[in-house]
Amino acid sequence: MMTKKAQSWRELGLKEKIGQLFICGFDGYRPTPGIARLIAEYGIGGVVYFRRNLRDARQVASLSAELQELAAVPLLTAIDQEGGMVVRLEEGVTVMPGAMAIGAAGDPELAYEAARRSGAELKAIGINMNLAPCLDVNNNPDNPVIGVRSYGENPSAVALLGVKALQGYQDSGVAAVAKHFPGHGDTAADSHFELPVVPHGRERLDEVELLPFRAAIAAGVDAIMTAHVVFPAYEPDHIPATLSRRILTGLLRERLGYRGVVVTDCLEMNAIAETIGVAKGAVEAVKGGADLVLVSHRLDRQLAALEAVHDAVLAGEIPLSRIDEAVERVWLLKERRGLIRQSGSGSAPQRAEAAGAEAAGAEVRSAAQETAIRISEAAVTVVKGGERLPLDRGGRTLVVWAEPRVSTEVVEVIEQECTLAAALKDEGYAAEETRIGLDPAESEAAAALGAAAKADTIVFVSYDAAFSPGQIALIRKLNELPDKAFALVAARTPYDLLAVPEVPLYLCTYENKPTMMNALAGVLSGRLPARGVLPVTIGPYPRGSRT
Repeated sequence: MMTKKAQSWRELGLKEKIGQLFICGFDGYRPTPGIARLIAEYGIGGVVYFRRNLRDARQVASLSAELQELAAVPLLTAIDQEGGMVVRLEEGVTVMPGAMAIGAAGDPELAYEAARRSGAELKAIGINMNLAPCLDVNNNPDNPVIGVRSYGENPSAVALLGVKALQGYQDSGVAAVAKHFPGHGDTAADSHFELPVVPHGRERLDEVELLPFRAAIAAGVDAIMTAHVVFPAYEPDHIPATLSRRILTGLLRERLGYRGVVVTDCLEMNAIAETIGVAKGAVEAVKGGADLVLVSHRLDRQLAALEAVHDAVLAGEIPLSRIDEAVERVWLLKERRGLIRQSGSGSAPQRAEAAGAEAAGAEVRSAAQETAIRISEAAVTVVKGGERLPLDRGGRTLVVWAEPRVSTEVVEVIEQECTLAAALKDEGYAAEETRIGLDPAESEAAAALGAAAKADTIVFVSYDAAFSPGQIALIRKLNELPDKAFALVAARTPYDLLAVPEVPLYLCTYENKPTMMNALAGVLSGRLPARGVLPVTIGPYPRGSRT
């Protein structure tokens, strides 16, 4: 156990050097005995927050300070605060629109401002690393995990907006993490559950998947996160990129010239945990060239991974030079982000900063919220049937609201009060709402059809309907009701139109957050123009189009 503050990474013992290469998660609003042990005994390099750790901004500031006080070497405190549909904290901070909404807005400066202002709020509460932006090029409509987390299907646009975002985070003092290298956009499988394969040749990968990462490297991105995806063009032995020396060292380091920190995606995802296993995966990742290993959930797996890497070094399987190389990169990142003074000592004032910080001041939050509103109002996209707008204010308007009922690794379910129906009421509509699950039960579908019979206008707000036969069936039934105006709004993936091309009016918002629903209500009422352009191709509607 380390009892004194290290002046340099060279003063760390082997166990502490290895600890610096791990970011671990835990369950609770206060430090648990497990995470305290990992910090005190193993000297882990950082922690990762999920919604299970975060109540509101003030509580997060206190938690961050408590964790830092336990550490001999200041911790990286990481979060997936991508914006839009992937955020871990909402109370006391601004939920910025997500990447595809920013892609639809099409303004690089808004991408920068969203990241800079979000980063400033995170830093104020003791979070110093954001696991964003996504630089995946989403050109596969069947992709179940990236979708709206991507800026779009055009590699150059993804590169431009992604670079602006990473610069915004880093200018705010928060480390940016570009992900998921070499690219998770063209997969039809989710690596949380299985091991995807991207089968393309090197020429295509170079032109599409790698282009945004080359731009991020040129822009000086702090860290790059790996993908649990197989790329046979670079790794013929069917090894996922996270564990592949050919990809992490041969491609990323040697060919692309990257000198920053390489961090793995969580090794507890099934693509790793249910194949090679977490402990062996940690060994292979470090051997391959990863500098930070992410193990987000179980203490037993975290301990096993730490011990496995230690044993591999003692056995000569991992050279000590590989550990030194990695820990030096992590240390330099902490210096660059102000966690460690460049003289080498851990900085107590930085730890105290989170404890003394107000949750994000009113002025900071007001400016951030203004940015979120500007992006949302620029992002709403009318794909088809724009001549049917504005919606008639006469009569009754029914909003059918599809929402997830079970949290996943990517999206954690919360109760959302401000939906489109509430926003339409503010616009003067007599709006009512019925809620359904992502795969609606017969009773939910019956309730929606019963309410629709009494309505004059029906607005169906879908949520990944292309993956839900139940939503698609209900959309068709509602659209076929006589003497009703019907609109379909895709509030997550924009590809829902492919399953129901017959709908007369189709809009995309890329997320269902309150700020975006207010902007959508403004467009439906005619108060706001629809300025968004498609960042992806949807059947006959090409990227860049709008009506």
